[in-house]
Amino acid sequence: MQLLGRTYRIYGYQGKQVRDQIHSYDVARIIELIYRNPRSGEMYNLGGGRANSCSILEAFGLVEEMTGKKMNFEYVDKNREGDHICYITNLARLKSHYSEWEITKSLPTIIRETVDAWNMRLTAYSSV
Repeated sequence: MQLLGRTYRIYGYQGKQVRDQIHSYDVARIIELIYRNPRSGEMYNLGGGRANSCSILEAFGLVEEMTGKKMNFEYVDKNREGDHICYITNLARLKSHYSEWEITKSLPTIIRETVDAWNMRLTAYSSV
């Protein structure tokens, strides 16, 4: 997190790798639904889906907007072995079996809560 002032390395793809993000609250909600209404032998993909997806550079941009601090990073030309340029979870099967579940925490909310949590930790550590 930029709040620590470190330089991050971005491996391959110039920071344009896309991933979807999901909040632990939404994960806990679907686990509870599956626990209460199990479907024997089923497996599901779980992630943030298209609405909660962004590239590394887009995520850095959101952090910069929220903190007012520039992200320090450097590119490493070689991508990580086995890395995907784009991974977005297909939630269709999960939603067809548990239609009452939906993602409630947006990408900006997830990042905002992460930034706030880091700020609280840094404040607590600096007062020790």
